[in-house]
Amino acid sequence: MSDGHEQHERVPSRQRRRFPGISSRAYEHPADRSALVALRKLSGFDTVFKALSSLLPERSLRLLFLSDSVRVSDQQFAHLDVMLRDACHILDLEKVPPMYVNQDPVPNAMCIGLDEPIIVVTTGLVELLDEEEMRAVVGHEVGHALSGHSVYRTILLFLTSLAVRVAWIPLGNLAVMAIVTALREWFRKSELSADRAGLLVGQDLEASMRGLMKIAGGNHLHEMNVNAFLKQAEEYEEGGDLRDSVLKILNVLPRSHPFTTVRAAELKKWAESRDHQRLMDGHYPRRSEDKDTSVTDSFRESASHYATQMKSSKDPLMKLVTDIAGGAGDLGGRVRRGFGGFAGAAPKDGSAREDGNGTARENGGS
Repeated sequence: MSDGHEQHERVPSRQRRRFPGISSRAYEHPADRSALVALRKLSGFDTVFKALSSLLPERSLRLLFLSDSVRVSDQQFAHLDVMLRDACHILDLEKVPPMYVNQDPVPNAMCIGLDEPIIVVTTGLVELLDEEEMRAVVGHEVGHALSGHSVYRTILLFLTSLAVRVAWIPLGNLAVMAIVTALREWFRKSELSADRAGLLVGQDLEASMRGLMKIAGGNHLHEMNVNAFLKQAEEYEEGGDLRDSVLKILNVLPRSHPFTTVRAAELKKWAESRDHQRLMDGHYPRRSEDKDTSVTDSFRESASHYATQMKSSKDPLMKLVTDIAGGAGDLGGRVRRGFGGFAGAAPKDGSAREDGNGTARENGGS
């Protein structure tokens, strides 16, 4: 691996903006920051984190990939090596993380490691994406590295794959599962941040969209349409009643990544925002300012984001929560109507319904 000066001699293959000294705060999604704050405050997290940080075999992890994967270099997967160096050049990450290609037909990529980040991409992903789509993915993983996400990702990977063997952790199973759930919630949000980093590196929104579409539907771009794909996200966010809102939550809980359509919609929204335009014009927070950043201000910004998101959300559950916060009346009736399908449809006029014996019953159940 060459030194930092030589690394930055390799410039991108086409003219792209570079972001000297950029702080990860420039592209981090507010939900990512607030989820991480919540995770760190979770009871027992410090105990698990310290225990795993001291016991996880960092050297063993590196040796595993050295022995059973192909390390990217100017001699192996040279096109990926150029992309990796380009990404580090654009985001001004001085030390280029080692990258490995692992034989696995499932398209995937990850950034792991406790002391230093390692990037791993699968053969399924390399074979699926074209050059510009892959560039966005490499930028995505470099974004994880710059944000320091690899440590928490490694902890999550260990706890989820070896959960049955963590009896030595001085916590009950419920506490461990609470930490796993919180880690998953944070990691889903961190993916939104890394998608933004991928766009900053590739600087090609269409390529980022194509890559997400391929991850969702395979290498059949001629059968897919970006607008229709984004319409799916809109339908997902808006559709259904309160039952669907609850099912959405249950569906996403075991996942490490957000749903692909949601990621695409979030990225497109950010790409069209004033914040993104200012960043591309060179106005962004620097790493040199990170030490002066207020955690309170960051948390306040995240809270403001969530409040705005809830107010503008078209999801039935979010609407209900917003109305409750605003003091809207007839809460019981609204909840019953939201879940009305479980016990038959309620009359539109809101009147009581009679059972077979002529006894009046309240709408929504017996």
